Amino acid sequence: MPARKPIALLRQRCRAFAASQQGTSAIEFALLLPLMLTMYFGSIEVTDAISANRQDTLVASTVADITSQYANPLASSDVTNILAAASTVIAPFPASSVKVTLSSVVIDANLNATVDWSAATSNGSPRTAGSSVTNLIPSALRVAGTSVIWGEATYAYKPVIGWVVTGTLNMYNQIFMRPRQTACVQYNGTLCP
Repeated sequence: MPARKPIALLRQRCRAFAASQQGTSAIEFALLLPLMLTMYFGSIEVTDAISANRQDTLVASTVADITSQYANPLASSDVTNILAAASTVIAPFPASSVKVTLSSVVIDANLNATVDWSAATSNGSPRTAGSSVTNLIPSALRVAGTSVIWGEATYAYKPVIGWVVTGTLNMYNQIFMRPRQTACVQYNGTLCP
């Protein structure tokens, strides 16, 4: 009988331990902490990515908007300054990750769109002058005898925390604007349609 007393005592302590509520909150917190941290940092990453995409859109819009306001033919220094504005607009994100292409597209009488001239930042590549871009221009903008300024911006967004999962996200935005002062914006001796 003396051996039964320690076993009974052990059973009693096990029941008391199982019924105890002490430490329950700490265990629940420990189980939920990874999920809460993931949600917190995930929301920061999503917000940062949305902000980067908005800045990328703003870059495309800005270069097209500035160019569309020129009445005189563009000089090389003008194009350099317009493209340099992209690094200011993309801030606070690194300017080295944005590629900007600025093009003038003319639409002929048959509604074919052709690149008149194009320029890009040093890490980008301009479109080939004379190449057909009819399928890339929205049909509503293809009006015979007109031109459009086409601003494109690609931003390579690398998340601070989630880059292991997603890798680099390439964000692309474009905008088309009609020249405001003239039928087309000239550059490097190009002629209006």
